[in-house]
Amino acid sequence: MDLSLIQKDILITLITLYHQHSHPIKGEEIAEVIKRNPGTIRNQMQALKALELVDGVPGPKGGYNPTARAYKELSISVADGEAKVRITRRGEELPGVSATEIDFTTLCHPDVCHAVVKVIGSVKGFDIGDQVAIGPTPVNKLFVRGEVFGKDEVDQGLIISISEMISLPKLPIRCYMSTPLLTLATSATISEAIHLFHTRNIHGAPVMDDEAMKGIVTISDIVRAIDEGLPVSAPVSTVMTPDVIEADGGVRLFEVVKRFKEREIGRLIVVENGSPVGILTQSDVLRVFPTD
Repeated sequence: MDLSLIQKDILITLITLYHQHSHPIKGEEIAEVIKRNPGTIRNQMQALKALELVDGVPGPKGGYNPTARAYKELSISVADGEAKVRITRRGEELPGVSATEIDFTTLCHPDVCHAVVKVIGSVKGFDIGDQVAIGPTPVNKLFVRGEVFGKDEVDQGLIISISEMISLPKLPIRCYMSTPLLTLATSATISEAIHLFHTRNIHGAPVMDDEAMKGIVTISDIVRAIDEGLPVSAPVSTVMTPDVIEADGGVRLFEVVKRFKEREIGRLIVVENGSPVGILTQSDVLRVFPTD
């Protein structure tokens, strides 16, 4: 089907607004986005309806919906239940726009890596030089960052120079945690905690009262306590942090990475069936990512 540029522009804008609002889109809304006369949009809509690319919905809340044929004509695949892949511009997500395909055009060049990112929605909201981030993708958890240096407004593609690309680990955190879990009793002293940290080369440990976890104590807690003049004979229960961040062993690693940043923590306790079984630290997470 040979569509004109304005017809493609109208269809792409219709699909973008439809995904953003999930209701029929009026011709005036499309006209406002693409800076065209509303009468021109109405005339073109009649042609697009005849081509079975849009459906008209009558009534005060009516407008136009894109048909499945419209998606096919524009080579846009949107299956039921299909995950949306986020694409952000300068750290902000554009409503109604998501990535559907990443085509790497250069991989073997020693200095550059370029890709064409096909999007659902319009690329008009992006400018040359914009910093963009795509992902994570649903299967391989691929995350890509780069800079826009070209746009294809006919096929709705962004040409980007990739600056960073990682695949987030998908295995559960029980596969990455440190075990066995080294603990301190509530009656243990600061001196005993220092000895444990030094001999086992660790930086923190949960504080236990029999089977119940009461808190966590770290080197930072101990240094602060000593600076405040607390004797090393004082129990660790007086310097521990009672708010322990926990995560079930079945949670996938990429899901807890965000917690480290949001909570500004260096470690969390891994639990299975409500009982602590290991500890996951920032060092454990960093070891997962390749450095070569």
